[in-house]
Amino acid sequence: MDEQKYSRPIEILLVEDNPGDARLTIEALKEGKIRNNINVAVDGLEALKYLFREDKFANATRPDIILLDLNLPKKNGREVLEIIKSDKDLRRIPVVILTTSKAEEDILKTYDLHANCYITKPVDLDQFITVIKTIEDFWLSIVKLPGGE
Repeated sequence: MDEQKYSRPIEILLVEDNPGDARLTIEALKEGKIRNNINVAVDGLEALKYLFREDKFANATRPDIILLDLNLPKKNGREVLEIIKSDKDLRRIPVVILTTSKAEEDILKTYDLHANCYITKPVDLDQFITVIKTIEDFWLSIVKLPGGE
């Protein structure tokens, strides 16, 4: 597998309100083999402002992939997902749900809203890092992302 499949770094939008989970995700992706830039939104409204390039995000880079938590303040992940997948300019961006919820209702609802995959965050630190590295291996190494070169 060509580790430098893209001539530019992969742009990742991480939508996560838990600082610990955000830090672990960033560290795991930084140690990976694919060059990436990670931007973090700490709530649903901030994520939407980033995606629609509003306010302080006027010069934001369009993400190649979004890692989205469901349990967010201000606007939850389901609402954010629905807006993303309803927008003709954003709906092609793959959205990976990365959440603590194991509820069947959440899984079904997010797939109904066209999430690209649903991953439950492990509680164990080593397993969490393994999950993030697996996301990188699949979504950033194997999958051809829209806009990728």
